[in-house]
Amino acid sequence: MKEANPVTRPTLFSTIVGLWPHMWPSTRPDLKRRVFIAFLLLLVAKLATVSMPFTFKWATDALVAVSEGKVPTTGVWLAIFSAPLALVALYGLIRISMALLTQLRDGLFASVALHAVRRLAQLTFDHMHALSLRFHLERKTGGLTRVLERGRNGIEELVRLVVLQMAPTILELGLVIGVMLLAFDWRYAAIVFVTMVLFMAFTYRATEWRIKIRKQMNDSDTDATAKAVDSLLNFETVKYFGAEKRESERYDRSIAKYEKAGVQTYTSLAVLNAGQATIFTIGLTTMMALCVFDIQAGRRTVGDFVMINAMLIQLYIPLNFMGMLYREIKQAIIDIEQMFGILHRNPEIKDSPDAKPLQVQEGTLRFEDVRFSYDPEREILKGVSFDVPAGHTVAIVGPSGAGKSTVSRLIYRFYDVAGGRITIDGQDIRDVQQTSLRAAIGMVPQDTVLFNDTIRYNIRYGRWEATDAEIDKAAEDAQIDDFIRVLPQGYDTEVGERGLKLSGGEKQRVAIARTILKGPPILLLDEATSALDSNTEREIQDALERVAKGRTTLVIAHRLSTVINAHQIIVLEAGEVVERGTHAQLLANGGLYAGMWNRQREADAAREKLREVADEVTPREKPNAEPPKVAEQEPVAVVPPAQKIEAAE
Repeated sequence: MKEANPVTRPTLFSTIVGLWPHMWPSTRPDLKRRVFIAFLLLLVAKLATVSMPFTFKWATDALVAVSEGKVPTTGVWLAIFSAPLALVALYGLIRISMALLTQLRDGLFASVALHAVRRLAQLTFDHMHALSLRFHLERKTGGLTRVLERGRNGIEELVRLVVLQMAPTILELGLVIGVMLLAFDWRYAAIVFVTMVLFMAFTYRATEWRIKIRKQMNDSDTDATAKAVDSLLNFETVKYFGAEKRESERYDRSIAKYEKAGVQTYTSLAVLNAGQATIFTIGLTTMMALCVFDIQAGRRTVGDFVMINAMLIQLYIPLNFMGMLYREIKQAIIDIEQMFGILHRNPEIKDSPDAKPLQVQEGTLRFEDVRFSYDPEREILKGVSFDVPAGHTVAIVGPSGAGKSTVSRLIYRFYDVAGGRITIDGQDIRDVQQTSLRAAIGMVPQDTVLFNDTIRYNIRYGRWEATDAEIDKAAEDAQIDDFIRVLPQGYDTEVGERGLKLSGGEKQRVAIARTILKGPPILLLDEATSALDSNTEREIQDALERVAKGRTTLVIAHRLSTVINAHQIIVLEAGEVVERGTHAQLLANGGLYAGMWNRQREADAAREKLREVADEVTPREKPNAEPPKVAEQEPVAVVPPAQKIEAAE
């Protein structure tokens, strides 16, 4: 699918334009005052910086005069030490003032910079949630979080470097060149100018070369992080197949690319620093030699010689920093390039300008000749039409790949239909606000993923303002309250990453509990009991039937035994409705549904036979009792957990 707006590589100017509203926020006058005071302090600090070489020159000339005996004979100690000491003290005072002003400026501006970082990071995070499911399915979680992290750091660097360093450096460079023109002559200014031009030209060339290396380094870093996260998220799968060595080698290949790019980065930095030092030293030496000739001709003093050295050293600091500044700004732009790409990517699913909240009167759900495809060359749904009347339960069944789960994604509007329409109480879901649509629907998915927080947090996610008593009641209806209360920490038990500390059935029941707590008028159950054993499945089915009473319910099922009481069953095959009716009607038709039912009955019979075999070979052991004699032992079976037998199937 093509982007609505092609992503262009951000420039320094476009980045600054994008950052400025956050550095000069209209709703924060206190931050505006900080910006103004920081720039005022910047100006005073730079004036102090430029004046320091003058105090150095004056002190040197005074000392030379003293050494040559050009002082009065009376008051010898005063004549020797008063002027030089005063000038040295002035030099120290100006230097301390410059340092204090600079640190005060940085401290004042820190809250401004970090506020900009916070706002942009939040905007990016919110925008990621606004993007379509297709976008997230195409991305690796580790790589996406790394993009957010590097982009946030890049924005912080950019705000700090541009506002706190680049503007002061440009100001200082202008002041230094102006001083050289006024205090000396055009030859000195020309040498400074040529040195600066050569220095910056070399820095630009070398930095452009280094940027390519840095981009390779970033790409390999993102790839390595994504592979590490992917591997750790699939920890159990790695153990199942004994693939630790293969995963290690896979990760090492990515790290090796990062290592190679990192070595090239440091090598290129050494080349850059060496070139900058050489160019500056040649310029410095040339100016000092010129001053020597002028001193010999009587046009300059020793103080001028010292001042030139101090001035050029003073110039080297911002000039060298400009090289580093350019490098860091370019690298920061590279770091936020993907972040800006995400920000400029238009959400695939957007509310129309005149979208209104969904008004649910009865809750009738209707598919009207719905067509959809993830890939234009492969149509998933081919003119699907059905109704789910208010308060009724309709089930959708069919073989794998028939398009059952796609139906639920379209109802939630994770994707928009390619043809036809989906309505709720006659309202096309494309014409209503997404938040109101999703607030009216409760979903229990087949693959439940929980937040790495407490059980109470995950259940409360269904309705955040719910009381603890309401959470307990929802857990009780979902048949998980008893399990939670025997845990040492009860509802405050941490469930771990993606809920991995809980079993599949426990996670599923937490998902059911939070949907019960949400209490929506429309329910979507996508294999809601797929991870439960037979006994728990019956209990949950009873709970779901109670919850579904009076609500519009669409059940997507693989186990046909869970939908026999549905008011209507829709049978999908290859994206088309091939049968519809009640359980009894579909069995009587002898079509696809009847065939699926018979195969599942045969599978159930095979499982029952497996249980019988297990009963015969597994005697019951009585704890704290002596083993019975063989002749007196009764073959009492220990039935394996049903979910393990089903997993074996």
